[in-house]
Amino acid sequence: MERELTLEFVRVTEAAALAAGRLMGRGDKEAADQAAVDAMRSVFDTVNINGTVVIGEGEMDEAPMLCIGEKVGTGSGPRVDVAVDPLEGTNLLAKGLPNALSVVAVAPQGCLLHAPDIYMDKIAVGPRARGCINLDAPVEENLEAVARALERDVRDLTVIILDRPRHAKIIAAIRAAGARVKLISDGDVAAAIATAIDNSGVDILFGSGGAPEGVLAAAALKCLGGEMQARLMPEDDEDLERIYKMGLSDPHKLLLLDDLVKGDDILFAATGITDGDMLNGVRYRGKTAETHSMVMRGITGTIRNIYATHLMDRKPDFVLKRDCHH
Repeated sequence: MERELTLEFVRVTEAAALAAGRLMGRGDKEAADQAAVDAMRSVFDTVNINGTVVIGEGEMDEAPMLCIGEKVGTGSGPRVDVAVDPLEGTNLLAKGLPNALSVVAVAPQGCLLHAPDIYMDKIAVGPRARGCINLDAPVEENLEAVARALERDVRDLTVIILDRPRHAKIIAAIRAAGARVKLISDGDVAAAIATAIDNSGVDILFGSGGAPEGVLAAAALKCLGGEMQARLMPEDDEDLERIYKMGLSDPHKLLLLDDLVKGDDILFAATGITDGDMLNGVRYRGKTAETHSMVMRGITGTIRNIYATHLMDRKPDFVLKRDCHH
């Protein structure tokens, strides 16, 4: 993919963040998500790609926009698969909590796993612990291996995990091993990426979350040199049917990073909506707004932080139409 497209995808996530950020803490996650979707879709129409959404807002019959199979871009330019989460952390934004993001990952056709919207078991680490994790190994073994790689004691590791009843046994095992625990209410894309960001204070992610979010996180970890292993968690025959329909022959396969994201020709962009561990949230200052974005390329490993000031009265209507005076 052309290097010039990196800034175009930042424009896409910026638009979604600017639109959704107006609704921070307002308690209406559906309205915030819709604002992000509308804005992201509108900017995608201007990007010079022939894109197909493979991770999106749901399957065709569930989502009116940015659904799986939908075409995005101008139709010219490279043929690419697109994974989007216009508002990653809808609950976080609705409650004004940290780490709500707008996220996009783009790769050549056939390079992103087509994951149905079901649960996925995950483990993720940063570059220094790459090659040391095994999703099928006990929690204690993974912690010991990561501690060795990072040249630390297990008690100095920080594990990030969604605060869910289904994780009670994992959390108990982490605590028994002596590691520190950071429980989060939502948003495991940011959590997985944080394992590969210096000074994030997070070393390893455990637990299950959404499969689409797993693919997005894997794209970022591929760019950052981290590692992720995962396994889909079908709950019934309907889930199995959806997995087969998306072209996966073994629904219980251990998915390595190269299974989730093939090759290194990946672009990943994220814009902060609320303040978080990696990105600042949107700041509105009358006629201007400020955003903080991160964009990465897998081929070069380059990570760019982009701080932008937007003149809101010159923005298209889709960024403004859901503001607080609406």
